[in-house]
Amino acid sequence: MLSDLARPVALYVHWPYCRSRCPYCDFNAHVPSDHVDGGRWLRAYEAEIRHGRRVSGPRRLESVFFGGGTPSLMPPEVTQGVLAAASAAWPLADDAEITLEANPSSVEVSRFKAFRDAGVNRVSVGVQALDDDALRMLGRGHTAAEARRAVETAGSTFGRFSFDLIYGRPGHDASSWRAELDDALALAGEHLSCYQLTIERGTPFHVLAAAGRLRLPEESVLLELFDITSDALASACLPRYEVSNHARPGAESRHNLTYWRYGDYVGIGPGAHGRLCTDAGMAGHARIRKPESWLLAVEARGHGTESTEDIPARSAGREMLLMGLRLSEGVSRSAFVERVGLPLDDALRPEALQRAEDAGLMRADRDRIRVTQAGLRVLNALIDDVVA
Repeated sequence: MLSDLARPVALYVHWPYCRSRCPYCDFNAHVPSDHVDGGRWLRAYEAEIRHGRRVSGPRRLESVFFGGGTPSLMPPEVTQGVLAAASAAWPLADDAEITLEANPSSVEVSRFKAFRDAGVNRVSVGVQALDDDALRMLGRGHTAAEARRAVETAGSTFGRFSFDLIYGRPGHDASSWRAELDDALALAGEHLSCYQLTIERGTPFHVLAAAGRLRLPEESVLLELFDITSDALASACLPRYEVSNHARPGAESRHNLTYWRYGDYVGIGPGAHGRLCTDAGMAGHARIRKPESWLLAVEARGHGTESTEDIPARSAGREMLLMGLRLSEGVSRSAFVERVGLPLDDALRPEALQRAEDAGLMRADRDRIRVTQAGLRVLNALIDDVVA
């Protein structure tokens, strides 16, 4: 049996509440109709942590990520209580990364110090744009000036910080995106995330797009914006380490790397997912999505698990490639065998892989397989073709 130090784990904590729903968002987020009882939520989180510890067995806790929703609306004392319960369940690594997602509103930014004192050491700010017209179009509740102040406060309050931008918005072009990136890089620290706007089914943007009232830029423009992002951030010493994430070497999000490297994590809170490999095998765990239903389930039986499904080796191999090929480092052959129990080549279509290599879209050698910069521009189609 592996020792606890050989079996690290990450913890994801889902806070489902927001002040309002953004029209592009398909996350499990809700606007509360009544007062949120922080004490009740903390007791439920503590119960789920105890349940997660029973399932995971002894581990070393390497990172905690408070996501949502809008976790910066969470009472800081709830954050502190969750971290106390987590460190009691699993020994906390000395350099554990504790991240909280935050919006740039003045109310939430005023609580940054309280979150730091609660144990958070990294914050990810949902800026999304540094242009007021774009922020209104995206349904955000802050201004560009508030976003700048929030990032500056994050930098002076936490040891590590990051912020998000969305490109490929309606009417977005190369010159405006270059200017916005210049603005962002003047604020950025060691990490910056740049996501292409996508239209998700079931969102207000999907309804508008289906009616022809919302049009994204042409594919050629989106590819140009992608290349501009790559070049600008690499020149600023923030190279891409994942399709949408850029960081100085050593400053990558360690929690998110757990997902992309197909590591183990426990997910608690409404709609949270987890993945654990134990002596019984690998399994995925999903929590009940609706907040009140999740709370009632936890109070009744000590956890809000909705389903637990075994992950067969071939399914795990496909999932590991789908996640790992997003990384600039690619997928290690030895790590794949260790994690999945199958040779990496068994999860690939050899003819398709050879075509991708010949076209300069992928590289495969004796140590690992990775997607090139050119391949990242067509990543989804490439993965569909190459992964068996």
